[in-house]
Amino acid sequence: MRKQVSNLHRTGNLTSISEFFLLGLSDDPELQPFLFILFLSMYLVTVLGNLLIILAVTSDPHLHTPMYFFLTNLSLADIGFVSTTVPKMIVNIQTHSRVISYEGCLTQMSIFLLFGCMDGTLLTAMAYDRFVAICHPLHYMAIMNPRLCCLLVLVSFFVSLLESQLHNWIALQLTCFKDVEISNFFCHPSQLLKLACCDTFTNNVIIYTAGAIFGFLPISGIFFSYCKILSSVLRVPSSGGMNKAFSTCGSHLAVVCLFYITGIDVYLSSATSQPSRKFAVASVMYTVLTPMLNPFIYSLRNKDIKRVMQRFLSKMFYT
Repeated sequence: MRKQVSNLHRTGNLTSISEFFLLGLSDDPELQPFLFILFLSMYLVTVLGNLLIILAVTSDPHLHTPMYFFLTNLSLADIGFVSTTVPKMIVNIQTHSRVISYEGCLTQMSIFLLFGCMDGTLLTAMAYDRFVAICHPLHYMAIMNPRLCCLLVLVSFFVSLLESQLHNWIALQLTCFKDVEISNFFCHPSQLLKLACCDTFTNNVIIYTAGAIFGFLPISGIFFSYCKILSSVLRVPSSGGMNKAFSTCGSHLAVVCLFYITGIDVYLSSATSQPSRKFAVASVMYTVLTPMLNPFIYSLRNKDIKRVMQRFLSKMFYT
């Protein structure tokens, strides 16, 4: 498969690039059928799981609340997030081709960052929703009105778009590359910078500073919300009220931990080490496993979602 990049003139510094070569997770031909079945299965489970969440919420009027409105948008973002990288990888395995065009690489990177950042900002909006519900229950519907909910989703989208286009603009400034091989199954911005043959110190500073800011602000919002929630819950005299408060936050906290632990691990790995297959494996946890597990976490830990999904599935298969 590496012969496919012979037309890229990989000699010295490459001043014009039309294609990149995605190394993927393994070169072993015997592993390719297994990887194909594995990632196809994970992709289908992810898409179907998130679609079921969306259908369950939209089909039941009792779930037309701010919390489930944000959950629906999170599921849409997760579908977009995983659809940016996994289908391309599946096609590459099936066709025995790992080439991606320069324009395709930048497009994939932009959409990947857009949906990845949207996940983080939507989780912050969901944390704020839980904060208002637990700390200001009497004013919940007045504060979390439809206008504010739509505004938070729009802000989430435009902030994410800003981050993705910032990375895209920096990538467009790269005029030559030392190599065309990307040690991953998708185009990651940090790896494009490490392939550049020019001095990328300023670009690295901008990218990692922007990443820290766009990552720190949502984490700070989530941390602040849960500090307030914890303070409010500890003042609740009954254990029943405390258990009810934590049960409404349990699913969200599990998703937050899964998303940010894997995301921070990938972020630090890309900043401190050279690109390798280990980085690609770590990326799988962040880009594939997290969106796949989110529907299971919400459906298994949330009685409302579980009830509606059971009723929805029973109607689907027994009517």
